[in-house]
Amino acid sequence: MTMTPPPTTRPSILIVEDDANLRLGLRDNLRDEGYEVADAASAKDAGPLLQGRSYDLLILDVMLPGEDGYSFCRRLRSEGVKSMVLMLTARSLEDDLVRGFEAGAQDYLTKPYRLRELLARVRALVRRAGTAPPQVMTFGAFTLDLGRRAVLRADGSEVDLTRTEFDLLAFLLRHRDRALPRGEILDAVWGRDVIVDPRTVDNFVSNLKKKLGWTSVSGFTIHTLRGVGYRMEVPGASPS
Repeated sequence: MTMTPPPTTRPSILIVEDDANLRLGLRDNLRDEGYEVADAASAKDAGPLLQGRSYDLLILDVMLPGEDGYSFCRRLRSEGVKSMVLMLTARSLEDDLVRGFEAGAQDYLTKPYRLRELLARVRALVRRAGTAPPQVMTFGAFTLDLGRRAVLRADGSEVDLTRTEFDLLAFLLRHRDRALPRGEILDAVWGRDVIVDPRTVDNFVSNLKKKLGWTSVSGFTIHTLRGVGYRMEVPGASPS
């Protein structure tokens, strides 16, 4: 029996994708970003998840088994579902894009997609839906404000970070308590199309610690995982 997820104040997303690896990977990444996420492998499986509740965003694969993404989107619109819709497809022909928009989708992303691009599209659509993931996070005596792209000390002064340093810190903080391989960090912060020596991550983490004046009593730790990457820990932290 499928259980309807309980109400939540976090932005909610339903993924409908038949490729299990893509679906579960996307689900985990979106949860790490602060979203509440449910997932289904087909339109039929998604039906019970849509009963009695609404989602801020639906991510629909076009080539679903049974009812395809276009038909599913049209049916949902005819039933009065107002959720934002992002269509995923392996095709980028103009006719396919038009078909998706005519079915009621707000955006369209072609596979294979870069995770950073998908997350940016999701954030934009969620904002249009009237909600947004947590924008302010605390760690130790610091506050990271994603909206302002600023890191503030307890006295209100701002830590001078470069754009990449800020993105790296935000990524580590959003994914705290997870072991993050250097390759994943590079893809998320520098981008898959940029060739960067993995040791660059080490240099940037070292610079972050210096700029934040990190000590063993700072209230957060960025652990070095030998041969893997990094894991940030913030005891008792929660987005606010």
